[in-house]
Amino acid sequence: MQIDFHHAVTYVVARLAGFSHSKADIIAYCAQYVDDANNSGVIKFDNKSMYRRISSAHKMLDYRNLRELANHHVWIPFHFLPGNSGKPQGENDKASFINKIICVPDSFIAQDMIRACIEEQDELYGLHRLGVTMHVYADTWAHQQFAGVNDKVNEASHIQGSGGKTATKLRDKLANFFIGETFPLGHGAVLSYPDQPHLEWSYTNGNNKKIKRNNPLDFLEAADKMCQAMQRYQLSDPEAQVDGLPESDKKKIDRMLRTTRDEDGHKRHEKWLKAIADGKFSFGPSRLTYIPKGKGSWKHKAIGTKEWVDGPEDRFAYKKSFLKSNWKCFHDALQAHRFAILHNILPKYGICAA
Repeated sequence: MQIDFHHAVTYVVARLAGFSHSKADIIAYCAQYVDDANNSGVIKFDNKSMYRRISSAHKMLDYRNLRELANHHVWIPFHFLPGNSGKPQGENDKASFINKIICVPDSFIAQDMIRACIEEQDELYGLHRLGVTMHVYADTWAHQQFAGVNDKVNEASHIQGSGGKTATKLRDKLANFFIGETFPLGHGAVLSYPDQPHLEWSYTNGNNKKIKRNNPLDFLEAADKMCQAMQRYQLSDPEAQVDGLPESDKKKIDRMLRTTRDEDGHKRHEKWLKAIADGKFSFGPSRLTYIPKGKGSWKHKAIGTKEWVDGPEDRFAYKKSFLKSNWKCFHDALQAHRFAILHNILPKYGICAA
């Protein structure tokens, strides 16, 4: 999914789940920042303090995608959550590693991820972790049938758009990449098709099976399940019976998913922000913005830099407020989430990805 869903729709869903504007803003910022936090390493301060943060994203054609450890530490826990073939613990033990890690919507692993987030919400970064979790949870719908490693399971051919038309534009783009045997990783072979909310499309996967996708239905289901998860978070009860999206708002979300058809995710994002500002949803009008880096960003407020990329020799002025800053809490949440997925949850399903 792209910024229109991860930021704007996540905000809408958080508000409908009962969060205040300020809390929903944090959740939505974190949900999107998972895609924008592509720097890692040590932050050094002028008083000799240090903070090590990790990255949760690489560009799809970044050379680091070719390193297996980077795949396991970035793509698997943050973007292509393994689905264990949709089966619970102990019922898929004989499957291959690749079959175990193919992404499945709302899998038992995804539900365990949400449970861990709810049960550990009292940490300072609890709300930030909820945002990270919502990003990963939403992607189990968008990235279904793909895996976060380089493998033939991610191959795609005979890609068709609505009405069975061959996606020639996409085919031409792929030809121009000239990416050879190092691809595919994740859903790279179909580019942004899984992430655009209005698309209905199909393709033939690496096992020569035709896959049909209906993004509007998938994205709406994701939004409803996210609302349920956030309602349970509010109740501090991962088993609570909750209603999900209010019916009137659900219809509005469905209509916007289907009718906001710009190929550029940022243009779709602007339309969602306008709808939020205009009070199209039952929680009323709200002003929502997102600045990933540079002036006004969380990173700028935390360590004072306006640069998009910091270097190993940079030194930053230390402030006591850093320890409770949204930027640090986000990165703390990333590390807590990754550890929980790789070291606590996946091993219970016989998956070793750490």
